[in-house]
Order: sequence, then C-alpha cells, then structure tokens
Amino acid sequence: MARIAGVELQDNLKVDYALTRIRGIGWPLSQKILAKAGISGEKRVSTLSSDELSKIANQLENYPTEGELARRVKGNILRLTTVGAYRGVRHQKNLPVRGQRTRSNARTKRGKRKTVGAFKKEMLRERKGAPEVTEKK
Repeated sequence: MARIAGVELQDNLKVDYALTRIRGIGWPLSQKILAKAGISGEKRVSTLSSDELSKIANQLENYPTEGELARRVKGNILRLTTVGAYRGVRHQKNLPVRGQRTRSNARTKRGKRKTVGAFKKEMLRERKGAPEVTEKK
C-alpha cells in the first residue's frame, strides 16, 4: 500500500481513482496532478515506483488536503460567525446556509421531527403520568 498525504491508497486501484480517496482531491484535480507529474492514470498503485510516488506527493503539496483543508474550512466558518454575517448565523443555528427552504425539507440539518401543538387529551395524560379521570354518574 502506498502512503500519500497521510492516506493509505489500496494497491489494486488505478492511480487516478485512488487519488480521489484523499480529502480535497476530486476527479478533475486528480487527473491534473497526474498530467503534471507525467504519470498515466491507467497504472495501478502497486506498479508505481518510489520516484513516481514522490512526483505525485510533490504535486499534492500545491493543494490543501486532509487536515489543512479542514482547518481552512473551519476558519472560514469561524470568520463568518465572528463578523455576524448571515451565513455565519445560519451555521450557528445549524440551519441550511445556501438559501434552501426549511419549511418542508432540511431534515438532515434540523433533525428528527418534533410534534408541537396538536395532542389529544389521552396522549397528554400518558406523557404527564397523571391518573385518568373517571366520569361521575
């Protein structure tokens, strides 16, 4: 297994696909890196020489990946919240940031539905644990 940018790449994968396993490297950037390094994307990770691995690692240093990328994103969000920007406020409230509707969707951000209001009397008694009231005859 080859280790690039702190990530173990599986030997049986092709190099262009294996690079996408690194956080921050997508398909187009993977192919651009391989083109600059002069390596075919059809090669398997197991067939790469140590010289080719170092070429790829040198090209990867030009782009933020893994921990550096996470720190950069977290810093951007922190900057938005401290400035008091609308996007920062949405991040603080854990709501969608990019203008999506929240009335009917956004379940992943807002969490499980909570019923407010319309309860039947029996349901309220069960929730409170109060004894049931019997009718007088």
